[in-house]
Amino acid sequence: MSSTVRALRLAPSLLSADFADLAGAIRAAEEGGADAFHLDVMDGHFVPNLSFGPDLVRAVRARTRLPLDVHLMIERPARYAPAFAKAGGTTLVFHLESADEPGEVVRVVRDLGVEVGAALKPGTPFDRVQPLLDRIDQVLVMSVEPGFSGQRFLPAVLSKVRAARSGLDAIGSRADISIDGGVTSETAPAAARAGASFFVCGNSVFVGGTVGDNLRALRRAVTEGSTS
Repeated sequence: MSSTVRALRLAPSLLSADFADLAGAIRAAEEGGADAFHLDVMDGHFVPNLSFGPDLVRAVRARTRLPLDVHLMIERPARYAPAFAKAGGTTLVFHLESADEPGEVVRVVRDLGVEVGAALKPGTPFDRVQPLLDRIDQVLVMSVEPGFSGQRFLPAVLSKVRAARSGLDAIGSRADISIDGGVTSETAPAAARAGASFFVCGNSVFVGGTVGDNLRALRRAVTEGSTS
């Protein structure tokens, strides 16, 4: 991998955690070696599901000092970005499909003093994010259709991961390439080989087995992929 790549990181998605014991889930993930937490914000319009808003981000921030990767699957992301930044988001990731002027969303988020990422649905071509590569901190490649957890990984999106890796390396950027959706010990190595550096993992962490064991298995898988 290029020397510009950030360290490989695991970001458990709290949407898959037990909301009746969210503090316990956060604690278990921290003890298991999580590097960040991923929070899926859904508005019922951009995606056909509802999740949570800034109040839950604020509650999570009160329980952890790890980075919070806030995935805005919402319409009008620039309008709501200030609330999520104030709530404690470390990185705000918006969808290119939701923004008429993505460059303006990047500017708004940057002016809030937090990192900014741009997300691509499985069917959205890499060309949509190319003009923003020198201004963003993360390219999020969705490996499932956004909106619901538990879907199967779509291997066809790995070509976009490779394109993102090539594009970022060409400009010497240390921006993350995040992969989100169906990330398991079986699918993570291929994503790592393609150039992903930030792995969003939901059901594979919080459903079945222990959180610590699941995270350790994922860590072995991404390390194997990155070195093969």
